Amino acid sequence: MRKNLIASLAVLLASSTAAMAAGASDGKVKIGILNDQSGVYADFGGKSSVEAAKMAVEDFGGKVLDVPVEIVDADHQNKPDIASNIARQWYDTEQVDAIMELTTSSVALAVQAIAKEKKKIDIVTGAATTDLTGKACSPYGFHWAYDTHALAVGTGGALVKEGGDSWFFLTADYAFGYSLEQQTSDYVKAAGGTVVGSVRHPLSSQDFSSFLLQAQSSGAKVIGLANAGLDTANAIKQASEFGITEGGQHLAALLFTLAEVHGLGLEAAQGLTLTEGYYWNRDDESRAFAKKFFDRTGKMPNMIHAGTYSAVLQYLKAIQKAGTDDADAVAKELHGMPVDDVFGRGGTVGPNGRMIHDMYLLQVKKPEESKEPWDYFNVLATIPGKEAYIDPAKSGCDLVK
Repeated sequence: MRKNLIASLAVLLASSTAAMAAGASDGKVKIGILNDQSGVYADFGGKSSVEAAKMAVEDFGGKVLDVPVEIVDADHQNKPDIASNIARQWYDTEQVDAIMELTTSSVALAVQAIAKEKKKIDIVTGAATTDLTGKACSPYGFHWAYDTHALAVGTGGALVKEGGDSWFFLTADYAFGYSLEQQTSDYVKAAGGTVVGSVRHPLSSQDFSSFLLQAQSSGAKVIGLANAGLDTANAIKQASEFGITEGGQHLAALLFTLAEVHGLGLEAAQGLTLTEGYYWNRDDESRAFAKKFFDRTGKMPNMIHAGTYSAVLQYLKAIQKAGTDDADAVAKELHGMPVDDVFGRGGTVGPNGRMIHDMYLLQVKKPEESKEPWDYFNVLATIPGKEAYIDPAKSGCDLVK
């Protein structure tokens, strides 16, 4: 009798385990959007990325494997320690299955390390450093919207071709800035240009005067702004006050998106060259998505918002295909499935987690060229994904086979 009872319990336990593995654990799928919602990158991603994630869930049908999908969000304030505490709490006690967006490279690196430790999925759309798919890569980590190499190839490459062969960098003093400066410097030098110097500034700087004076006195043809968000906008405004562009030097906004152009205004931003992975006014499909997004947020989406939509949608597709939300099974599907949506058309995911897709070289229109609100860019070129991103085999990632 006792042996039969033990055998029955073993069968029941095995059946329950198999059922959990074959479906969604905890009776739901929970996705956390962790980003800057109150600081220098609040317009860059912020609450609008949360809305993009919710749009993806709604467009997928609100459920996957017959269980509801829930979006939660938090503000990491651009601080890796705060982000790490939130990530551990979400993974350990709040049943969050995946964390996404992760604006700020230092934050993204910290959270990806925790996700690897916990065997949980993270998909980065807001941060830029190539270390995420290089030396810090993870079998559970994915990098979706853009990276510093793609920005260097796009904006840096275009300006070198136009004769901007001497550069001085004004760089944000953390992992993202270092990576963007290094990637762009390498690209400039490979094209025959020179880097004459650089200076680093704290995140969320208000006064760029001393940094800009150093850049101006360098005599470089191009001043590379290896920063983002309000830091870039403030640097551009103050550069205008110093008459830097009037003096013949060119400003290169190495990470500047539609959101920052809108905040700065066409009068101040006109003529800037930049690189994004998405433009809302590209075609009918992009415009239809953008209208839905605008109705919810009052703004048109940039590549971070559209990329977050794509990442959430692809994650849900991967769960559906795997038949489970188990991280190993889902990661396998994410690596193998093509990406085909309003953001990542014809995209593929390399073994290092880098989603490879086309990027767009854009130039900010003059005010008189803009035909409607948010009509800010001329598309100068499409940069094929294979040119924009580092070959996964050469990325330095040796953790994913």
